[in-house]
Amino acid sequence: MRIPYRRLRRRCEAMLQTLGPIPAFSVERICAHLSELRGRPLHLLPLPDGASAAGACGLWLATEEGDYVFFEQQTSRPHQEHIVLHEIGHMLFDHPTLELPGAVVPSARLGDLDLTLVRHLLARTDYTTRQEQEAEMLASLIRTVAARAEDPRPSGSSGEWEAALGLSRVR
Repeated sequence: MRIPYRRLRRRCEAMLQTLGPIPAFSVERICAHLSELRGRPLHLLPLPDGASAAGACGLWLATEEGDYVFFEQQTSRPHQEHIVLHEIGHMLFDHPTLELPGAVVPSARLGDLDLTLVRHLLARTDYTTRQEQEAEMLASLIRTVAARAEDPRPSGSSGEWEAALGLSRVR
């Protein structure tokens, strides 16, 4: 089910506004900001082999103690960052729980996490649902806003012209 683009964008922008000022881009800084905002730890971990083999590149796991975002290690850094932001999108929208697929993520692969504490497990492999569209759009918006926070150039066309003419420092 595709959501009309404008409605999807407005919904994601409204969610973004609830986060307050987004720090300059660093996945670690954004995770620390969200952890503080939500009052619970947010951990980044390598994606278990079983989940990767099943076609997932990221997943969000919520327990009573905190949130865990697992992401694919065998990809580029920018792709890893996008996967993390995508899973954060699911977390922020509090997308509904899926059944815990034991075959996809065997408990031995999750280290010392107690699966009885699991409230959410979201492992996605396609982008056709409303939830996937929201998570994908929010990931892109967070990245865009965070990139603006780290750019020292003036905003607007004059800043772009200054950068193009070499009159200001470009990153």
